[in-house]
Amino acid sequence: MTLVSGPTGPGSIDDFELFYARRALSRLRNLLGRQALLNLLADDLDKGEAFLRESARTSGGAFTGGTTVLSTRGLGAAAFVGWMDKAFADENVLLEAQPEHYAMVGQADGSVHVVENVGPHVCSFYLGDWAAEAMAWAEDAAELLPKADFPFKKATNLFLADGTIVGRVLIQFGDTEGGFTSSLSVYLPTSCSPEVLEHHLRHFAVEFRNWIVAASATLA
Repeated sequence: MTLVSGPTGPGSIDDFELFYARRALSRLRNLLGRQALLNLLADDLDKGEAFLRESARTSGGAFTGGTTVLSTRGLGAAAFVGWMDKAFADENVLLEAQPEHYAMVGQADGSVHVVENVGPHVCSFYLGDWAAEAMAWAEDAAELLPKADFPFKKATNLFLADGTIVGRVLIQFGDTEGGFTSSLSVYLPTSCSPEVLEHHLRHFAVEFRNWIVAASATLA
C-alpha cells in the first residue's frame, strides 16, 4: 500500500503508527503508575523468574553470547556515554527506549532493578553498578574489543534478588570518523533457546537506537 496524499508531515504510515503506539503506551504507563503495572504483571513475573532460575540451574553457570552492533554519525562515544550515565538516574528516559521496559529503578547500592522481556518471558532482575570497572569475567570474553579502538566499556552481571546470576552484559563504544560504534553483547544461560538470544539482540537494537537518538537531541 502506498500513501498517495493527505498528511503533510514527513514519514511513512509505519512511522505514524509507531508515534501513536508510543504515545498510547506512555499514557497507559503514566496512568497506571509503576506499582499498579507490576501488580498486573505479577503472574508473568513469577513465571519469568522460574524461567531464569531454571535456565541458570540447567546451564551450570555457562553462558552463550551474542552481539548487536550499531553505527552512529554526528555524535561521539564520550558524549553518548556521559549522557547515558546521567540517563540511568531518570526512569522515564529508560522506560521510553523500549516498549517492553516495565520498570527500571535505581537502587541505593548502584544497581538497577529491571523489569522487561527476555524473549517471550516478562522478567524481574538486577543490573550491577554500571559505574564500576569492567568485571573480571569480561577480560576473558571473546567479544572484548581492543581498548585502543573501544575505550569506553561497561560490564555487569544480571542477577535475581537472591544473587543468582542469570546473564551478563558487555557494552563497548569507540569513535569513528564522524561518529561512533556501539558493540552491545548479551550473555544468557546456554539452555536458553537461540530465539530468546535473538530477541534480546533485537531488544538491544531498539533501546540503544532510541537512547542514541535521545542523546543526540539533548546534546545538539
